[in-house]
Amino acid sequence: MDVDKYSFYPLLLDILTDISEAHFVALDLELSGVPSKGTAFGKDSGKQTLQQRYLETKQAAERYQILQIGLTCVEQNVEDDKYILKPYNFDLSPVINERGLEIERIFSFQSGAAEFLLKVGFDMSRPFAMGVPYLSREESKTARELFAQRQDKSAVADIQIKPTEIESLAFLERVRTQINEWLKTKSHDYINITPLGYETMVDGERPVDELSRFEKRLVHQLVRAEYPELVTLSKKGFIQIVRFNKEREDRIAADRKRELEERINRQKGFRWIIEALHGSNIANIDLRECAKNSVSGEPIFADMDMYKAQFNRAQALLRGNPKILVGHNCFLDLVYIYRTFIGQLPDTVEEFQKKLHKIWPVIVDTKYMSTHNCGDINPASSLEQIAGQLSAQKTPIVDTDAQHTKYTNVEAFHEAGYDSFLTAQVAVRLSSKLEKEGAYIDINDETPEATGPSDISNGVAAMKVNGDAEDKHTEGENSANGPDDSSIEINGFQPSEVGAKWKMTGDETLGAAKDDLFKYEPGKRKLRHIKEDVTIEGGMPKFSSDFWRVYGNKLRVFGTQEGLCVLDGSADSPVSEDGGVGL
Repeated sequence: MDVDKYSFYPLLLDILTDISEAHFVALDLELSGVPSKGTAFGKDSGKQTLQQRYLETKQAAERYQILQIGLTCVEQNVEDDKYILKPYNFDLSPVINERGLEIERIFSFQSGAAEFLLKVGFDMSRPFAMGVPYLSREESKTARELFAQRQDKSAVADIQIKPTEIESLAFLERVRTQINEWLKTKSHDYINITPLGYETMVDGERPVDELSRFEKRLVHQLVRAEYPELVTLSKKGFIQIVRFNKEREDRIAADRKRELEERINRQKGFRWIIEALHGSNIANIDLRECAKNSVSGEPIFADMDMYKAQFNRAQALLRGNPKILVGHNCFLDLVYIYRTFIGQLPDTVEEFQKKLHKIWPVIVDTKYMSTHNCGDINPASSLEQIAGQLSAQKTPIVDTDAQHTKYTNVEAFHEAGYDSFLTAQVAVRLSSKLEKEGAYIDINDETPEATGPSDISNGVAAMKVNGDAEDKHTEGENSANGPDDSSIEINGFQPSEVGAKWKMTGDETLGAAKDDLFKYEPGKRKLRHIKEDVTIEGGMPKFSSDFWRVYGNKLRVFGTQEGLCVLDGSADSPVSEDGGVGL
């Protein structure tokens, strides 16, 4: 389902509902630019460290923009034993649409990325013309700070008028005379400072020019300096002066602040989705914005009580309950998401790992799942290849919601919504397959050494399971990289690290995890484990199982010495102003 700037708010309640009910949410991005290898460190001298790759990606994320975001909400339908996919495709606007925020956003395009997007049929004008707005936490904070500065009149520097500036001095004297005469007569509650000649203009004459910005500033400055009992109000073309009234001024200040918050909340746009995904406070969404026509954006009649009921149900499920995110090769995507919606990226990858983990305690990278035991030669493991190899897998059943049929019979590779749709399918089918074919094992003298690859270079283990050989290969695979997989007759996949001692899921000697990511305690920003009394037979392993201790929170980063990024939750992170995880 495509979502643009007109349909975003009318669809927002349904989107939040789908996220709140999702077993997990798959994501994908399309970008205006990507990291250029070696740009951060000069000439390439071999494999980078993970820190070097992170700094290059950070540099790119600070320069380029997210043009499109795909989200696929995956519902686990235990009654019908199938997974229901609900893909959304969002174009994202780099433009600040709300006036009065005083936010400037500089955006760039990389020629290579633009060439690629055009080649695959991406409409480069669509983000600008139809894109959903957004505002990062950092930009929201800046907008509030600039507003506060504008309200502090004492912080405005005075214009210094020289004795030789005769016209300016004459203008100030005219204004001073008008104010003094008004104060003497007290004939009106206010006085308007208008352009010279305004009073003598007769009906039918062409209106005189408005006060210039310079002249308005002189009036504000004069009243502030010489008439503390008076207040200036800027109007179109003139300045109105009234007597100071604290009650009125407090009311005006409150109205201005309310209007600012309304502008910020409207401009937040897609960031409401990000806040919902990590369980933050979304209570400030103005449901009146949802009562609009999804094509024209015009207001419509709506049952607000029904809207509130739907919103409250979704918010109750989302608040304090970060969703499980799934991406394919998503290290770069997560860096961009952090920079675009959360704030400044940390200087070190270690700090990024900790902060990201605090926001989303469980993230799954299907690229890592598909290359878990690939050795030191990077296998062919594109999303398209893996999805194609798993497409014939009949169970578990993966179905598409009736309201989200755009991709049912259409392939749209490199459209973010479609790629997130494929990622969701891969996550369901591959995790189910690996769980069926594999088991956590102990390494001992009778077991083949773990150095031989159990072929998962295509995302599917090629091994003998219970005596039945099942080979699955991808195009371009080099079988000379290791021994013949058919000779490996272990009941399960091999650990990535030699000597690792994993045991069968459910083994009583396994014990509890030292760092239980799935435990939730009130007041602590950890993932709330939703009780799984029932699950789809033969489907994805429960997210509280040992399976995800192996495959969860590990992001594949090929081309680096480490080869992966392990998310670490050891750092504490305070709660933000929005009620979410702070940074």
